[in-house]
Amino acid sequence: MLLCAVLAFGLMFAEHRFDAVETARSHMTSLVAPIQWLVSLPSEGMRWGAMAVADKQALIDDNGRLREQLLTLSNRVQRMASLTAENVHLRELLHAPNPDDVPYITAELLSLDSDPFTQQMVINRGRRDGAYIGQPVMDASGLTGQIVSVSAYTSRVLMVADANHAVPVENNRNGLRFIAQGTGQLDELDVPNVPATADIREGDLLVTSGLGGRFPQGYPVARVDSVKHDSSQTFMEVTASPISQLERSRYFLLLFPPKRPAGNLSGPERMARQVVWPGDPGNPEIDKINEDALTAALTLIQPAVEQ
Repeated sequence: MLLCAVLAFGLMFAEHRFDAVETARSHMTSLVAPIQWLVSLPSEGMRWGAMAVADKQALIDDNGRLREQLLTLSNRVQRMASLTAENVHLRELLHAPNPDDVPYITAELLSLDSDPFTQQMVINRGRRDGAYIGQPVMDASGLTGQIVSVSAYTSRVLMVADANHAVPVENNRNGLRFIAQGTGQLDELDVPNVPATADIREGDLLVTSGLGGRFPQGYPVARVDSVKHDSSQTFMEVTASPISQLERSRYFLLLFPPKRPAGNLSGPERMARQVVWPGDPGNPEIDKINEDALTAALTLIQPAVEQ
């Protein structure tokens, strides 16, 4: 045990001091990728077996439910087409550029981190598929997290619920901007430093604000669960629940948003990028949410709140 502890501290020190350790980690991760795939085979086999012996009536019921869902989604798509055309027309009147569609690739869950103090997972997409550190990860409902480590065939994702993760968000109802920070629990996010005068209510939808240049704007992140205001306090206590199905999702989307040149970012925006960059091997000193970065991000938010 003592030998393992000394070895672990040595590796931690070497990773902090030498960039070559990250390259070695990437190669080692590529070597264990087949093992991760083999470990996932039993669950895949059980799922396939369950489908093979499924009751005929259950399949009929599932088929009917999916048809109803398809009809509902088709109706929404038809309505969305009209809204999209109206939005394009309004943007043309305002001479505003139309946002481009964000390309993506699909990914599947391989394993979840067994550490109860971290909320991370491994997916079956890696450097060969174009995955990169900091890439946004979505499921069918909303933002799941971002990639923090990449090997040739797999990637490690830091989920939004992890205590070391934070993302700039805005209130979809009125545009006020905040920071949504993980708490370590899959069903809860914290929204710190919300001024007592801010217009935020239970049920408000929080979406990505696009600040910092990491996450594209407008993707669902969380919905406000509770707002507690003490007249003697300057800030309110606001908690929210993630929109993404972190405990159940198996398939994900890796987004490829257009990169904004760092030279075009203001000082606070460059600092704000660190808020959503924990675990970045290119910046090994950022192993948790940087307080200066959080302050810089809140500096961007403050003028909107005061309005």
